[in-house]
Amino acid sequence: MVNARISCRNLTMRFPIYGVDARSLKKHIAALTIGGRFKATAHSTEVTALSNVNLELHAGDRLGLIGHNGSGKTTLLRALAGAYEPDEGFVEVHGRIAALLDIGLGIDPSATGYENIRLRARIAGISSAKVNEMIDQIGDFTGLGSFLAMPVKTYSAGMTARLAFAAATAINADVLLLDEWLAVGDAEFKGQAQQRLKQMADGAGIVVLASHDPTTLKLYCNKIIRLDHGVASPMVEIGQLDELMAA
Repeated sequence: MVNARISCRNLTMRFPIYGVDARSLKKHIAALTIGGRFKATAHSTEVTALSNVNLELHAGDRLGLIGHNGSGKTTLLRALAGAYEPDEGFVEVHGRIAALLDIGLGIDPSATGYENIRLRARIAGISSAKVNEMIDQIGDFTGLGSFLAMPVKTYSAGMTARLAFAAATAINADVLLLDEWLAVGDAEFKGQAQQRLKQMADGAGIVVLASHDPTTLKLYCNKIIRLDHGVASPMVEIGQLDELMAA
């Protein structure tokens, strides 16, 4: 386990939306429902999804992200995971990352459950020998039994969630990024996921969790920030969660 650290300085993310008239009703509705800040150009409408976000996290920090839909929570998580390149500022993440941002991300529907477990592990930098040692434990955690030998495209959404969660959390991550993951799956899966997540969070490393559920945030986080149209509030202790939620 390395000395996990996340550092963001003036992180700004912009996305162009082509084919939208900046003066149209469509643009006005998007501004109300999507979030972000809009800027019209000759050929596109530009959305600033994150604006000058500054963040410093160290081992032991468990940060909760709150905010309305479209406030920038998922964009921030994807920037931390390295999926998005900043338009301005910079992001530095030290340590191995486990990112649970999209159930289908990195899952090959034509491959079997076992093949997907191996694929996810190899992408994370786990050696083939280590994967072979882990495969039975991961398979047992999914509870999928003989379905692990079948293509994932035959799975239900809940089964896919079990597989993806088990594969992603089998890695001893220094930095764990989650986007509303505990809201998926059946009751049994949620219980197993909560137990495993708590085990990971109790170890050394950083957890960043986006959620609308105050109970989940209070259970796993010790710090909190609120995002509003891409602008982050100052980071505060979890004890101020109710005040931020009310805002």
